[in-house]
Amino acid sequence: MTRATIARIVRMKAINCAKIAGIRRSFSVASILNANRAITYRSPGDPASILTALTYPSLPPPAPHSVNVRFILSPVNPADINVVEGVYPSKPSPDQSLIGTTLFVGGNEGLAEVTEIGSEVIGLQKGDRVVMGGQQLGTWASARTLLAEDVVKVPEEISEVGGATITVNPPTAYNMIHDFVDLKEGDWLVQNGANSAVGQMVIQIAARKGLKTLNFVRSRDDLESLKRHLTNLGATQILTYDDLQDKTLREKVKEWTAGKPIRLMLNCVGGRDTTAMTRFLGEDAHLVSYGAMSKQPLSLPTSAFIFKNLTCHGFWQSRWYKQRTREEREGLFKRLAAMKLQEPEHEILTIPADINDDAATERVRDAVRKLGQGQHGKKVLLKIEQLAE
Repeated sequence: MTRATIARIVRMKAINCAKIAGIRRSFSVASILNANRAITYRSPGDPASILTALTYPSLPPPAPHSVNVRFILSPVNPADINVVEGVYPSKPSPDQSLIGTTLFVGGNEGLAEVTEIGSEVIGLQKGDRVVMGGQQLGTWASARTLLAEDVVKVPEEISEVGGATITVNPPTAYNMIHDFVDLKEGDWLVQNGANSAVGQMVIQIAARKGLKTLNFVRSRDDLESLKRHLTNLGATQILTYDDLQDKTLREKVKEWTAGKPIRLMLNCVGGRDTTAMTRFLGEDAHLVSYGAMSKQPLSLPTSAFIFKNLTCHGFWQSRWYKQRTREEREGLFKRLAAMKLQEPEHEILTIPADINDDAATERVRDAVRKLGQGQHGKKVLLKIEQLAE
């Protein structure tokens, strides 16, 4: 074998080694670049048109006062859709941390696991399960870096679905029951939208406190099935808004309550039916509004204020969080976990690691399109898988 031949073989081996190294480097870079995924948008608009799946790099080590988290489940709530549309009062902040350009990451609620903590973080450790203590932090993602002060630890015994949905509906129900009227065992409250997510939590929490509930829902084909479901949750009486036309209903309510005045009313609907419901209230009652699903104004008779001393309030869980300490938030979550409330009916929408961003985008847009058309009867929870690193 000549020297030239040997030199040529050596050169070929070197080239092949370089190619292999290049392939390895390319694979390594691609893996890093595709380690995470989030559902994003660049400006408010129609969620079914603008939400876009985006892959982004592995998270760097967190800053001293921050933590890295891996999201387990993240709900898609009606309010989240309103945020994307740009019509919700709570606005997200633009984010440049994912790929260096300004965008928004959807989602306000979610359960996550702490994967890494900053050097100055106190009270959290790797493996803790947390929920969001801040608002509009962008939970529709596989992993994020967040300020430690923006996450709150939840009890270990709570289920994944229970943890992912614990920050909005259950606290709203719990706080409305406890913050306005000092209700004792055997007392009554009345609510509309009783089959809503909050309404079902109200029924369960009230039942655990020994309270009785007068619940109003829309008339529907499967009304008897719905009544059975709400009764199983602990509802005392269930009526439809059509029943408000019954002139004898006030007397029936007095019989059910044994003449005990109803001092708390919870409203998420508004409109004329809500006005009609106020006639069941006793003196010194409180009407708490937390929604307006009918999109109709709420008009109340002046006589209710003069002769019954009616007091009206608005309730927004986000405001409650802003006014409370971390310890108060954690205490609330512990009380809710101890109640072992029934999980909401749900559907988990998995975004697998092995599909590309275009396919992931279509899955999410299809889900929000169905939500907008009322085709999803269950709560949708996103599970965005991390890509292999």
